[in-house]
Amino acid sequence: MTGTALPADRRLTLVDLLDRLLAGGVVLTGDLTLRIADVDLVRIDLRALISSVDASVVPPPWEEQRP
Repeated sequence: MTGTALPADRRLTLVDLLDRLLAGGVVLTGDLTLRIADVDLVRIDLRALISSVDASVVPPPWEEQRP
């Protein structure tokens, strides 16, 4: 959010915040480990990129693969 300052009397709504975040993209990362008695039972690594999509960008052609 460079160069966009809000006036002091204006509140930032959730929709405005999401619009600004998605315009630039958001990267989420996280790690979750379920451990009992110092033994790792389950480990989940999260890596996600959330971004808006421009409708003017043409999607790649998807070809059906037949066996």
